Amino acid sequence: MSSGPRAAIVAIGSEMLGPLRRDTNSAWLTERLEESGIEVVRKSVVGDEPDEIVRELSCSAAAARWIFTTGGLGPTADDVTVAAVARWLDVPVRRDPDFVARMRERWEGRRGIRMPAVNEKQADFPDGARVLENPRGTAPGLWFEKEGVQIVVLPGVPSEMREIFEQKILPEVRRGRAASVTKRRVLKIAGMAESRVEEIVAPLYAKWEDDPVTILASPGEVELHLCARGEPEAAEARVAAMEEDFRSVLGTRIHGIGGEALAESLGRLLKEKGRTLSLAESCTGGLVSSLLTDVPGSSAYFLGTVIPYADRAKETLLGVPHETLERHGAVSEETVRDLARGALDRFGSDLAAAITGIAGPDGGTPEKPVGTVFFAVLDREGREKASKRFFGGDRITVRRASAMVSLEMIRRFASQA
Repeated sequence: MSSGPRAAIVAIGSEMLGPLRRDTNSAWLTERLEESGIEVVRKSVVGDEPDEIVRELSCSAAAARWIFTTGGLGPTADDVTVAAVARWLDVPVRRDPDFVARMRERWEGRRGIRMPAVNEKQADFPDGARVLENPRGTAPGLWFEKEGVQIVVLPGVPSEMREIFEQKILPEVRRGRAASVTKRRVLKIAGMAESRVEEIVAPLYAKWEDDPVTILASPGEVELHLCARGEPEAAEARVAAMEEDFRSVLGTRIHGIGGEALAESLGRLLKEKGRTLSLAESCTGGLVSSLLTDVPGSSAYFLGTVIPYADRAKETLLGVPHETLERHGAVSEETVRDLARGALDRFGSDLAAAITGIAGPDGGTPEKPVGTVFFAVLDREGREKASKRFFGGDRITVRRASAMVSLEMIRRFASQA
């Protein structure tokens, strides 16, 4: 653990304790704080319960000199962050009439309607608060200091939280920034098992034993997280050297760095080569197409897809011979090759790829268990490649992994053209 300033992040909201809402604010704050030399040493999620919030603030203050809370600043009865913070600080809460007036003016000016009386609650401020105006909403941020600990209270809406942090907090954080910062690289590898990536890179661990290296796996993709801490220039040089070493052993298996998605890497490659692509997706049901079209401008290289889910659709839409389906089955190398040829002919693309498999939970056999998936990619020059993979997990996991493997197979095939 470093000797520099440390921070704790407290995400407040009972909805984040359930399965439907994720705390994305903490990850974003962590990245921005690390860039400014502040190490995040504690993260927590608490519900809209004042006792729990007060208890967590005390724990966070014992671990860090910065505390950032997000959420619970709305106008409804379950928004209790301000009251809980005031209780922890042992100060009264007072309503600011001038702030209420400004809120009313903004409501009427922007929305053309009268502000509901319940919103006046968002002008209730604990004594000693520094009010941080919210240009995107009605809930302002608040900043306090208690016994050398800085407490920053931010809205839970990500766009509002980020703007207040960027405009009001970050400049002051950076004015007092520590000499030590954290620099990171994220290398992305698709279509390879986590254990295989570990096997390839493990010999480098001894060289970089003082710097954290983390492998994170998701269906069909592995992320290698490299981290170096030190003075800004030294940390940047060190993480760059780490990246060079890990690239030397992983080579073209790396499809991207940072936040770049595999579909973006593939799209850039197809544009550079002036190639077009079409698909035939059976078990993935259009998931690969969805990932491709998430990228703006993908119509420049992606022509379309056919989703031949039923055997009859495979025959009538893409020309798979009935005899192939009868003899080899819908989930087979022979069928997936015919599906790719059908897509190539139907769309007139330069490349075509196909997927067929058994995503489950039913449909498996001893010869072809659930998770069996066949892939094919080919082009107009007569090059073809097919492969068979097996994926564990539930239906969603199998489909997601299949989509990522297909994208990576297309990327590697196109790069060799």
